[in-house]
Amino acid sequence: MGLILTIIIGGIAGWVASNLLKGQSLGLVWNIILGVGGAFVGSWIFALMGMYAGGNIIGKLFTAIVGAVIVLLIANKIKKKEAS
Repeated sequence: MGLILTIIIGGIAGWVASNLLKGQSLGLVWNIILGVGGAFVGSWIFALMGMYAGGNIIGKLFTAIVGAVIVLLIANKIKKKEAS
């Protein structure tokens, strides 16, 4: 059940992050990967700041969205540099 929940939260987080950044979606599979990776990044960043937003699904989703936005911003910066 944990893996399925992680995939669902990752997909939602990746989709929300791509919508927050105005149409920079990478597709469903990449949204899931972005969201799952974002959850790790978000958890790490929150831990550095001494914060914890996990515990329930809403907290995990919030953490994953924050992390996914950061990962998507970094990916877009790298993509733009490669295009230059």
